Amino acid sequence: MKKKLMSVLLAGAMAASLVACGETAADTTTTSSDNTESQTEAPAAETPAAETTDATASVEPVRLLNGKPEIDAQMQALAAKYQEETGNVLTVETIGGDTNASDELKKMYQADNMPDIFVIEANQTATWDGMLADLSDCEWTGKTGFELVDASMGTIGFPYTVEATALGYNADLLAKAGVDPSTLTSPDAWKAACETLDAKKDELGITAVFGWCAEPANLGWSSGTHVFGQYLDAGLKADDTTYIDLLNDGGKIDEERMTKFAEFIGMMNQYSDPALLVDGTYDNQVAGFKDGKYVFITQGNWCVTSPDDVSFECGFAPYAFEDGINTIIAGPPSYWVAYSEGNVDGAKAFFNWCAGDSAQNILVNDAGLVSPFDDCQYEAVNPFYKSMKSYIDAGNYSGWHTMLKKDGLQNTTCQVFADYAKGKIATAEDFTSTISQVITSYYNN
Repeated sequence: MKKKLMSVLLAGAMAASLVACGETAADTTTTSSDNTESQTEAPAAETPAAETTDATASVEPVRLLNGKPEIDAQMQALAAKYQEETGNVLTVETIGGDTNASDELKKMYQADNMPDIFVIEANQTATWDGMLADLSDCEWTGKTGFELVDASMGTIGFPYTVEATALGYNADLLAKAGVDPSTLTSPDAWKAACETLDAKKDELGITAVFGWCAEPANLGWSSGTHVFGQYLDAGLKADDTTYIDLLNDGGKIDEERMTKFAEFIGMMNQYSDPALLVDGTYDNQVAGFKDGKYVFITQGNWCVTSPDDVSFECGFAPYAFEDGINTIIAGPPSYWVAYSEGNVDGAKAFFNWCAGDSAQNILVNDAGLVSPFDDCQYEAVNPFYKSMKSYIDAGNYSGWHTMLKKDGLQNTTCQVFADYAKGKIATAEDFTSTISQVITSYYNN
């Protein structure tokens, strides 16, 4: 990414504080750098060989647990390139399916089968207190302001991407319906747009206005973290921690703001595909959006990574549940960390290499990620990047403060979203009352 963009992002980044962001998992697929079948699916572009220094030399293989199944092929290509340039072996184990990534890690820890590198969110540092390596002596730390720093463990997190989340949209469908996405900055504007789009479903060839899934077992990480995060941050500057601070003070909420948020979610429930809403999966949701069945999707830039994935222009619109909300959430949602009892030297060597040109070429141009490194020469090919950058350049982005809530809270709040979608919770006021009780109980226990 260009330095100008990174300097803007840096102003509000949680440098001291996201999986896929899709935090999906299970049915772990293990493939390594010598698995040529996987690598040939997404070959890396030829780049000059990286210089090998003492800081990047390693002989022991390194295991990396990848929590983003949508870029598995590209991660295998990354491992192959790493071995080609350094002689070092990186084994990538990708978590896929519907099991929570954190739960999978706990199983691996209990089985004494921990990977050398895995992914955590900023609020999970306490879970791994004393078990993560300090990376402050690594060369890559001088190329970014997005490293995760912990007061007791030091520099522990390698930022492998910058991500954004809001309501992703199909610009072609909006244009065909005569809806200008730049006007979607108030509840009234959203209501009018939904009515227009819903009335033109047959003309547009869509199934529903929203591709929104509140099924808690498979997509609780999405509703309980990303969608809930809009209550915490929508409309705020990146360094404004008003509502996360309130939340972390014993589980308190702003009831007026939460009720307005719930009204917006109620509108999404009303104009969503009923089958997807209560019983869908991430794959169903993303496939429907890519196929043009849904105008909007409740995900981030990770759900569409390549221009080849879609035949339309993608963009972001804000969760404008109050008048004037015009922000998206942007920043590093999660980090790679090195297990302190694993191959730390090997992990450090990989991180140093991964911040370099060859790796960034694959991660940006092939995997569709947005680089967090100042000297990266590649602009993201991600279809959402243009829209994402326009918000960031204008300063209209909020922080990923949802990652600082009490770890595991999403596993309880997601059920409230599900009950609201199913009609078990009837009104926005009931949603607010219920989620307030759930949050307070979780924080008190």
